[in-house]
This record gives sequence, structure tokens and C-alpha cells, in this order.
Amino acid sequence: MNDREIDFAYKVRHALNERLDQLPEKVVERLASAREMAISRKKEEAPLRVFARQNVFAGYIGNFFTNPATYWLSRFSAAIVMAVLITGVMGVYHAEEQRQLQETARMDAAVLSDELPPDAYLDPGFKNYLHRKGF
Repeated sequence: MNDREIDFAYKVRHALNERLDQLPEKVVERLASAREMAISRKKEEAPLRVFARQNVFAGYIGNFFTNPATYWLSRFSAAIVMAVLITGVMGVYHAEEQRQLQETARMDAAVLSDELPPDAYLDPGFKNYLHRKGF
């Protein structure tokens, strides 16, 4: 029942109770039997089960982190995430630095093992060639 139906039922009940003393005996008996019949036909209230979808992030564990007893855990987990993130960035930086060092060493080895005259290294075109090739 919605609010309008409940409101209407209360108004009808109030109007009937207001004039109950003025009604004939037969009408009062019929109303009493109708009430008893309506009450006997009333369905028992069963719990309503509804599938409710909840949008959450992966790994969501409810109100675990809002509990005051586990408040420290939320702070600690945030620190762990930050430490992992910083460690990952440092690792990527170190790997990139190592790659550049290896590339420079490879270029130096290629230049030193090549049979070019020393004047070729002074040529601006040769420097541009090396620069374009990434050496």
C-alpha cells in the first residue's frame, strides 16, 4: 500500500468510529464480522528479498576501515600503497638509467672499434649522423 491508500483507510476508519454509536445494531454486527474476515484473510508479512546492485571498487570490504578499532589499518595500508608506488617509480627510473648507460657503452664500443680516420669525428655531418641514429 502506498501513502495515499493508507491515508484513505485511516480516514474511513475514523469516519466509521465517529458514527459508531449512531449505527443500528445489525450494521455494527456486519461491520464487526467484515473486520474479522478481513483480518483472517490478511497475509503474513514475509521478508522482502530484493537484488540490490552496489557499485564498489575491486577489493571493497565494506565498513572495515571506518571502524575505530581498525582505523590504524586504513592509515597503514595507505602508507604501504604509497611506499609501493614510490618504489615502483624508483625502479622504473633506475631501469631507464641503466638502459641509457648500456646504449652509451654500445655506441662508444662501436665508435672505438670502427676504422675511421680521426678527422671523420671532427666532421659536423658525422656528428649529425650519430645524433640522428641515437648514438
